Amino acid sequence: MIAITATIDDSYREKPGYNAKEILRQTSMLGIFALGAAIVIISGGIDLSSGAVIAMSSTVCGSILFALSETDANGIPMTETGGIGILTVAILGTLFVGFLIGSFHAWLVTAVNLPPFVATLASLVGLRSLARVLIPEVTREVSGIETTKLYVYHEQLAFLGETWWVALAVFATLALALWVLMSRTVIGRHIYAMGGNEAAAQLSGIRTDRLKWLAYCIGAVTASIAGILYTGYVGTSDPTTLGMGYELNAIAAAVVGGCSLTGGIGTILGTALGALFLRAVIDAVAKTIKSGADDYEGMIVGVLVVLAVALNALRTDSGLARQFFNGKLGSVSIGILTLLSGTITFVMVETNKISTAWIVVASVLALLSLRKYLEVAAMRKKSAL
Repeated sequence: MIAITATIDDSYREKPGYNAKEILRQTSMLGIFALGAAIVIISGGIDLSSGAVIAMSSTVCGSILFALSETDANGIPMTETGGIGILTVAILGTLFVGFLIGSFHAWLVTAVNLPPFVATLASLVGLRSLARVLIPEVTREVSGIETTKLYVYHEQLAFLGETWWVALAVFATLALALWVLMSRTVIGRHIYAMGGNEAAAQLSGIRTDRLKWLAYCIGAVTASIAGILYTGYVGTSDPTTLGMGYELNAIAAAVVGGCSLTGGIGTILGTALGALFLRAVIDAVAKTIKSGADDYEGMIVGVLVVLAVALNALRTDSGLARQFFNGKLGSVSIGILTLLSGTITFVMVETNKISTAWIVVASVLALLSLRKYLEVAAMRKKSAL
């Protein structure tokens, strides 16, 4: 991906050091909470709240810094003058909130018996809303001036967020610790067993409720760590925009890295490589499309998730022998895929849009129709035998 991008854009060749550092920093920031999402997925669950937890953690970190800092003559807290002690309190308080969120998710899943999708979907909506209403209350109580975001520049926190190797060091440390947990401990093996077959794990004497609590706490705490680093990087706590849609990126990195959404399959190294690949793709989109690249990010990530899940299905089931375009639904799906490929081509290419889109449409239609013909022929041959 990087090699292809380098042939299209001069940035990789002109500023290789800067681009490498930026990709590694972005990969590390994504990878930190993608590791937590991977643990939850391997355990047989799903966590849709990563982005909301990042926003909430940023709000908590900024609120603590805002509340504990000294004020100027106008009563406005001067967060830039806060010492390392205040920052330590803010970080520990934020991590504790992440632990509470993870514990709450585990309680909803185990005690209330909610599906993980529903439990974390509630947090996806609720936590961000809570953070948005919390900031005006904090700013009014501390400074007397109500605002919708917190400006919390702090020298040490900015160093943590802006220095590329800090995020990389945190990511590498977490990856190593979680690799040891999942690959070299009994707890890790039990998590794999629970994700593969929870009923069998329970009959084997494994305490699945405790394992779920551990998995969801890891997922929430890693998101809190990412929230702290993002706060240091942007210098503000703004739950309206921070972390928006990041849960999809976390799940995408885990799935692209080999995690199965059915649970029980996946590795920490695979998730780390999935995060690296995903960020390389997103950076390639930014380098090649130039203006409006953010508009294409969600589409690219969505396509990658579908491809990754499909490839996993091909690998674990009957492979290419499966019937993809059987019957009328298969014919309709060929039309949908052809139309979708043409539309994506039309919006992404810059020159000769219509002609290029028609070429892609004709090519995709021909290939998929050939695939359907081969499937029908194989079925007839099998029936004849």
